[in-house]
Amino acid sequence: MNDSVFTATDHAMMAEALRLARKGLWTTAPNPRVGCVIADGGEIVGRGWHERAGGPHAEVVALAEAGDRARGATAYVTLEPCSHHGRTPPCADALIEAGIARMVAAVGDPHPQVNGGGLEKLARAGLKIATGLMESQARALNPGFFSRIERGRPWVRVKLAGSLDGRAIGPDGRSQWITGPAARTDGHRFRARADAILTGIGTVLADDPGLDVRLPEFQARRRVVVIDSRGRLPARARLLSTASELVHCVGESAPPSPEGCRRMVVAADDEGRLDLERLLAELAQCEINELHVEAGPELSGALLAADLADEIVLYQSASLIGELGGALVELPGVEKLDQRLHFQCIEQRRVGPDMRLILRRSPGHG
Repeated sequence: MNDSVFTATDHAMMAEALRLARKGLWTTAPNPRVGCVIADGGEIVGRGWHERAGGPHAEVVALAEAGDRARGATAYVTLEPCSHHGRTPPCADALIEAGIARMVAAVGDPHPQVNGGGLEKLARAGLKIATGLMESQARALNPGFFSRIERGRPWVRVKLAGSLDGRAIGPDGRSQWITGPAARTDGHRFRARADAILTGIGTVLADDPGLDVRLPEFQARRRVVVIDSRGRLPARARLLSTASELVHCVGESAPPSPEGCRRMVVAADDEGRLDLERLLAELAQCEINELHVEAGPELSGALLAADLADEIVLYQSASLIGELGGALVELPGVEKLDQRLHFQCIEQRRVGPDMRLILRRSPGHG
């Protein structure tokens, strides 16, 4: 079924499909970001991208633009076309009816309702099928979708901001602002692409944050998840008005949640704290793909120490605070040098006067 010899034209077309898919970076949740190009030889006759759940899929948009020129053409799609009726009809059927002759898919769709079924249906209809072109780029565009379907938990991104000496809080207890305006704006872009933002009750009580996305081009609101084992969330917390939905995660004996919250009771772990692994599984059931963490050193450190954080976005200010400042993270279980956590820096760039590092756990280090 798989014709996997790719030409320079194939690479160029899939690169364009990936560019289109990125247009849905902030809007497609809980669906994946998908782009599609319909090409007749080296000429693009149709382009499409999935904008939002319930709206037309990328293939349908591209086919509509291509019209009759889709017959005999090649479709380049960043994710296997769906083969089932969901919020919209199957894209595989639309491609067959349009007369597409060849399908190039970057990566298969792991969702149980698809999982090879779309490509199989296209192959049975006589289309030539090729898969795996620019697969790593396609997966990188949808880390949360693949994580939720394949691992049963969201992709967890922890945002940290600190000084050169690893301090996130000044000696006077202040943390606003360690980094500059450019870094803060950049951080809002990560909030925008996430399905939900996670924080702890300590941050809520200390700062009363809004955790909203303050970008001129972004109008939606995001879900916020608050971990609050003892149920101390104030009834007048700002998050009750700034979040699209406030998910209040509490222990079994916690008092009632404030009005307007979605209450989620989470079992405790062996140490009596809310079980973070179970919490992530529950959030996956809520169709949360990417979870953006902006929390204090205890919660951020707990996720890192438990190997539940997939990625760190670290903004580093060119400043020193000193030993009287507050730590960036607290890492339970790290009591000796050889117990330290190891990371790979996969991206480094300057953001205004600050540096932004994107880090992931190093293979081979627990």
